[in-house]
Amino acid sequence: MNKDFALFMSQLKETNQTLDFFCDFGKISANVADVEMSLNTLNYLIGREDLSKGVKDIWLRDPKVFEVLSILIAVRDEGKKPVVDCNGNVVLLKSYFESAEKVEEFLYGTGLAEVFQSRRIKNLVDYVFGIETGLDTNARKNRSGHIMEGTVARILNENDIAFRQEVYSSEFSELSILGTDEKRFDFFIETTNRKYLIEVNFYSGGGSKLNEVARAYTELAPKVNSLTGFEFVWITDGIGWKSARNKLEEAYNTIPSVYNLTNISSFVELLKNDNPIL
Repeated sequence: MNKDFALFMSQLKETNQTLDFFCDFGKISANVADVEMSLNTLNYLIGREDLSKGVKDIWLRDPKVFEVLSILIAVRDEGKKPVVDCNGNVVLLKSYFESAEKVEEFLYGTGLAEVFQSRRIKNLVDYVFGIETGLDTNARKNRSGHIMEGTVARILNENDIAFRQEVYSSEFSELSILGTDEKRFDFFIETTNRKYLIEVNFYSGGGSKLNEVARAYTELAPKVNSLTGFEFVWITDGIGWKSARNKLEEAYNTIPSVYNLTNISSFVELLKNDNPIL
């Protein structure tokens, strides 16, 4: 088993990132489109020496335009973020968009007033596109997991193995053994002999989460496998596991069915021999 684990570790891939991993420009464009009209209106403030008059002009026409101001400081929470005001009171960010005077306070307090007046920004739509691109990088760790799910789905499809994705434990009365919290499995495959509940992930970097995941699956697998006709399968990869090698080895030795992208072919063959149900 130790030799097999050493082989498993040696097979882990450095990355699963393709060029479309880095930015989801479709989502970025959609986010910008949602606020584009308001941003075009706020372009009126760029280069204005009398910023106060500019704010009042817009306020009289459409005060709701200012509700998008938080995105200009890379905050995307609809103004629900608490901040400390000039009097030392904790207020919600959106409270600065409730009057023209408060909008001015927001612009000067954040430094946007100077940015507008100095014309450091030429067009707020382009500026927000850049902000959304920056914020989108926060989603990369989730995209790595989605890419892994897509890779596994492609492998199953290429081998004509029927599967379902995002299957909840509540579908099976037997899985009440897992407790009251509903569990979502990435894949579900049923054969004539067995129901496979599959989790999939990829970690190119380390972190405490890896230990938590390995520990959780070490506890989950024996419960699932104790049920007649059920089996828990874990497909994972990525050199991030090198930072959590000990915990992964414990899980590897506890869970009978652990695969990576190199040896997943043996799982595919097992499924074929077990006659998947279409």
